[in-house]
Amino acid sequence: AALLTLTRNRGAATYAQTLQNIPETQVTTLENGLRVASEESNQPTCTVGVWIAAGSRYENEKNNGAGYFLEHLAFKGTKKLPGAAFEKEVESMGAHLNGYTSREQTAYYIKALSKDMPKVVELLADIVQNCALEESQIEKERGVILQELKENDSNLTEVAFDYLHATAFQGTALAHTVEGTTENIKRLSRADLASYVDSHFKAPRMVLAAAGGISHRELVDAAKQHFSGVPFTYKEDAVPILPRCRFTGSEVK
Repeated sequence: AALLTLTRNRGAATYAQTLQNIPETQVTTLENGLRVASEESNQPTCTVGVWIAAGSRYENEKNNGAGYFLEHLAFKGTKKLPGAAFEKEVESMGAHLNGYTSREQTAYYIKALSKDMPKVVELLADIVQNCALEESQIEKERGVILQELKENDSNLTEVAFDYLHATAFQGTALAHTVEGTTENIKRLSRADLASYVDSHFKAPRMVLAAAGGISHRELVDAAKQHFSGVPFTYKEDAVPILPRCRFTGSEVK
């Protein structure tokens, strides 16, 4: 019993120490509304990403799948770094980039050496402000996504979770799948994707977050340099409205 008590105390102490060692989260809001958050630590690497309030919950029946489509195009070139030049720029730093789209957010992030943090911020800003949306890449990724949708039909986990949302939140935006429908993916145009970016990629809907061996002050300075140009206003008739969602108890057989 004494040994068990000692083990528990050690576990509790370790947990308490872990909580004490969690770095403080620092948050700064830029003039255009973009929030910059960081947790500093003595690490040789860092992870920096931009999180955007944009996902399938913000889509409608006609453009469902646009956010996921954009994720596929995010690293396929910008106006400054067209084609494969963007990915080569990341590779030259020995960095790793990735992204994801969910029902309520879109994220693009890069893992790199801490010394390269300013360059990482520059690249992320380039993605959200200058995505090329080249027609050739759009058609290429359209084919990739359509193949993914076919494969998802045989993925029981994916099917179950999509049915779960469709059933629990039927008739609301939370019922939308993240990937969109096959019909939508076949139909979405460059203009549709550009409109989605214009509607949702606004500074107040974004958080630039970093963790690792970085300085919050230097992160804010880099954000001011590269993200200050992100728009923060809407045309009167273009403000996106988040429709209310309700839970509906039902089942699918």
